[in-house]
Amino acid sequence: MKINVITLFPELIQPFFTNSIMARAVSSGKVSYEIINPRDFTADRHHKCDDSPFGGGAGMVIKPEPFFKALDSCSADTSRVIYASPAGRPLTQRFAEELSAESELTFICGHYEGIDQRIIDRYVSDEICIGDYVISSGEVATLVIIDAVYRLIDGVIAKSSLEEESFTGPYLEYPQYTRPEEYMGMRVPEVLLSGHHENIRKWRLKKRLEKTLKNRPELLDNAVPDKEALKILEEIRAERGGCSQNTN
Repeated sequence: MKINVITLFPELIQPFFTNSIMARAVSSGKVSYEIINPRDFTADRHHKCDDSPFGGGAGMVIKPEPFFKALDSCSADTSRVIYASPAGRPLTQRFAEELSAESELTFICGHYEGIDQRIIDRYVSDEICIGDYVISSGEVATLVIIDAVYRLIDGVIAKSSLEEESFTGPYLEYPQYTRPEEYMGMRVPEVLLSGHHENIRKWRLKKRLEKTLKNRPELLDNAVPDKEALKILEEIRAERGGCSQNTN
């Protein structure tokens, strides 16, 4: 996949592509990227990319001219163009899976009071919201989307690592433990040390259901639990009805 990022602050984006799993994806050729600064397409000596909004109001709005030129420079007409915006469609795991199938994605990083609507009208195919809140950096929001997407590209992360993650299936992920077996009086659950794979599977399923019921019960509204999961859910609800439940 080719990833283009249009940003006024390339120094915020560059490290993401040169570290950790993304760096390996780039070195292996599974991901390539280009970071484009709209200031390079301005004509004035101050490289101005924002101006006051028509109609009045606080803050500044990103101008269309340098962003049009920046987008044209990376052939944005031939790729899916994404703008991270609180007014966009919610980012979900299914949406990330859809985007991961694209051969090229172009991201526009907004700032200040936002970008001129004509940029959206001309280029943007997807406005995406990362959550019901507002942040000041379009770069941070864009990196959230990129991170959710690129890790799903075939070969970037082992499929076995993705299978039981939160939102991959209908339930949240189960708790994870590693060495030492005991730390500050807290022990790893004995079932994980037993080597009994079926008991471990059942324990993990119960913990997934417990965590989902506690933290994101609305996910169960659209889930279709099998007989085993339904039985465990009944047990969990019965336990909680009698006393407070510790899901750790």
